[in-house]
Amino acid sequence: MLTGQDRHILNFRCHREGHIAGIVGDAGSSCSIPMARVLGLYRYPQLLHYVQDVHFKDSFGTKAFFDGVGNPAAQYDIVQWQGGSDGTIHQRTVGHYTTSAPLGKNLQINSSAIQWPITEQVPASECTPRCAPGFRKASKEGDPICCFLCVQCPQGEIANQTDSVECSMCPWDQWADSYQKRCIMKPRVFLSYEDPLGASLAAISIFLSAIPASIFALFFHSRATPIVKANHRWLSYLLLLSLTLVFLSSMAFIGYPTTEKCLLRQVAFGIIFALCVSCILAKTIMVVLAFSVTKPNSDLMTWFGPKMSYMVVIICTLIQGIVCTFWLSLFPPFPEYNINTQPGILIIECNEGSSIAFWCMLGYLGLLATTSFMLAFLARKLPDSFNETKYITFSMLAFLSVWLSFFPAYLSTKGKYMVAMEIFAILSSSSSLMSCIFFPKCYIILLRTEMNTREYLMGRNPAKKRKTIAI
Repeated sequence: MLTGQDRHILNFRCHREGHIAGIVGDAGSSCSIPMARVLGLYRYPQLLHYVQDVHFKDSFGTKAFFDGVGNPAAQYDIVQWQGGSDGTIHQRTVGHYTTSAPLGKNLQINSSAIQWPITEQVPASECTPRCAPGFRKASKEGDPICCFLCVQCPQGEIANQTDSVECSMCPWDQWADSYQKRCIMKPRVFLSYEDPLGASLAAISIFLSAIPASIFALFFHSRATPIVKANHRWLSYLLLLSLTLVFLSSMAFIGYPTTEKCLLRQVAFGIIFALCVSCILAKTIMVVLAFSVTKPNSDLMTWFGPKMSYMVVIICTLIQGIVCTFWLSLFPPFPEYNINTQPGILIIECNEGSSIAFWCMLGYLGLLATTSFMLAFLARKLPDSFNETKYITFSMLAFLSVWLSFFPAYLSTKGKYMVAMEIFAILSSSSSLMSCIFFPKCYIILLRTEMNTREYLMGRNPAKKRKTIAI
């Protein structure tokens, strides 16, 4: 039919004119497609090209359809391989798909004819194992959508379901567990009383606060003795009271940083410490004036007295109070949650509001201490019996050394260790003031009562000659 010869000659046709317009192929593609390739060599079309936009029924009642370019409608049977009760496998048609049907009716499924697994669930079409929680699906380039990669969620994100398409971020106060399956609360870190470090500092603060309180009781009991009366005993009482409060103020830095604690702890410490150092400054000024007033009619006599010392204490403390008032009014401290310093840990700390105000408060304390140190150092040649300036010199030197070393240590630590560093500076500097100024006097009151006489302090002790000690 193709070559016009009895013998089959490939790619050769002897017909001058062909009478065959086309060949209708078999419905099965396994036969139609190879035939179409062979017929195409001889320029024969798997369908009459001139039959267009035709609808008819064959003798079996089957509808036939040819579109505008002569192509027939695509029609497919949807089949399922089903197992019989006798163990055999057979093919069963469960639906049809045809392009000639109206839109929305081209796919028909007989669900009652489908044989489902025992679980009565639709089997998943996939070429990859399911992604476990903690992983998400990632598509493979060039592969079907059912083929994917299981990629672990990034740090801080979770996937709490199987076959998750996306990972989700944990809330700001939570962190993903090690398997990245669920969010867990971040550990809250602050210097607490349950913490060994916090408990130790609290115990030390209470113990140290009892020492100036005990010295106060001793001085009040011995208030009539020369060693107590020698350098303004009311200033000594006020200084001991302020030292007690300074030691106790360090406990405000321990515990959960509430709004009230953040507002008051630095301010309370700054004002009480200013009161403490102001008392020492007033003591130093009193000693200098005591040995400067040599003539009864000197102009300095009008300034020398209790009013002078009280004025120094009030003015110096008031300046610190003004600084702290502006601080609280304009840039009040507040508690905040630090999530950036250590990943996975929530550090609860006080934001000081203004670092400038904080350092101004500490800087003013340093100015008072430096002034006391310089005055005490300049009074080093005064007679030793009444001279308290050498103890003030040592105390201010220790005070300044502690706080100068505190600055770099404070700036290099974070979280609860930063708070612990400030508490340590408060305790150590206050201890140096208490030790250098009051321990020598306590030694005389308790153990060397023979030195606690007016004659000895005036240098009239017959057992020894009067000495002048240069500091």
